[in-house]
Amino acid sequence: MTLNLDSQATKDIQLQDSMGLDESLNPKTGEKRTVGPIAYLFMWIGDGVNLGNMTLGASLVVAGIATLNIFQTFAAAIIAIGIISTVFALNDRLGYRSGIPYVVQLRMSFGVQGSVISSLLRGIPAIIWYGFQSWIGGTALNEIAKIVTGGKFDSVVICFIVLQLVQILLSLYGFHAIKWVEVVTSIVIMLALVYVFGVLLTSHSAVITDKWVHAKGTWGLPFFAFIMMFLGNYAAIFLSAGDYSRELKSGISDAKRGFLYFSPILIAYGLTLAIGAMLASATGISNPVKAFAIVVDNPYITFFVSAFIVMGAVAVNMVANIIPPTYVITLLTKLKYKAAVTITGLLALCSFPWLLVQDSSAKGLGMFILIYSAFLGPIVSILLIEYYILRKQKVNIADLYNNDGPFAGYNPCAMIAMIIGAAAAFTIVELAWIIGFIVAGIAYILLMKFAFKDSKFKKGTIFEGK
Repeated sequence: MTLNLDSQATKDIQLQDSMGLDESLNPKTGEKRTVGPIAYLFMWIGDGVNLGNMTLGASLVVAGIATLNIFQTFAAAIIAIGIISTVFALNDRLGYRSGIPYVVQLRMSFGVQGSVISSLLRGIPAIIWYGFQSWIGGTALNEIAKIVTGGKFDSVVICFIVLQLVQILLSLYGFHAIKWVEVVTSIVIMLALVYVFGVLLTSHSAVITDKWVHAKGTWGLPFFAFIMMFLGNYAAIFLSAGDYSRELKSGISDAKRGFLYFSPILIAYGLTLAIGAMLASATGISNPVKAFAIVVDNPYITFFVSAFIVMGAVAVNMVANIIPPTYVITLLTKLKYKAAVTITGLLALCSFPWLLVQDSSAKGLGMFILIYSAFLGPIVSILLIEYYILRKQKVNIADLYNNDGPFAGYNPCAMIAMIIGAAAAFTIVELAWIIGFIVAGIAYILLMKFAFKDSKFKKGTIFEGK
């Protein structure tokens, strides 16, 4: 079993850490875990009900024609959600049991120095997503400003900057702020989207039926590519699953945690994917905010819908795109949490999110997801094999915090396996995540067994002494 830590053990780890990590990276003990199951469920609903996922649905419509019909869309979604929930529940276990964050978990496979590269591969996509969600939210905030000023104010850039500054202020309060923001926004946003869904059904059903529901679609490569894009959309999040599960109150079984992932993702994604595809079918525009303004031709309703979109952008950023890169910056720079979270927000301002989605196409977003998932698939595969197969779920957590201990340096087997997996993933970029996941996993087992005979990273594994 993984070592569970009490307060004294946590103090011992703090003393062992010669590099002086910020206290936010120390293991979370029971009394510091404040998120219950209901709040956790709403947190993932709030994360799923966002414009990025809606844009993913809109990406199915290219030049006015859907590449997948409604049945193929939801078949792909259910397959992807099943995989996501399973990987989430498996990869969150170490963080849940021990309270350590993802950047420390990485040391188990990649080593203290090696974890720097793998943590950056998680942090950089999150920062870009942070900027993208804020840009979508800024677009919606601009719609509100235009209504309030009678069209006198019209600047998405200013709204983007203002919204980003607000999010930086909120994120300074950590998970305490996240919990309450998610509960409130997830309920409000779901109600708003149900309304929009009704408007689309009653006013645009004919064109939606023609362009999406009855589209010929395909069960070929585009179908599997959409599953991979779906997985890629969550690849960064379930890779750092420990960053979230370490905040969850103890005593919840693996099966129940799996349910806390599957059900909210299914509800949130089902609704947002459908609305995204419906909006793109009805308007021919891939940017959901601009499509909303056309579909809901009423300034009062547009005001409230836009407000909910802003809330949704904040909600998903608070969960998925702020904490993980903040931990990475804290690890690399030794800065305190508040300084690191501020830098994360400022970097998101410079991510050029408007380049990912144009009015006519969301292909840029889809390609971005597929490319970075080529690296994240291999990393999560290596972590799962390390924890479940090589170490049989037995890890000395204190060693992970000892920078001169058995995990010092870098593990060449993990680094090489990651590169092999990513290289294989790029052979068919539409299937990047699954190819990288499988190839890297096989490569890691073979390398750990047959290569680098004297590697200290074999200590404590089934290959120790071989």
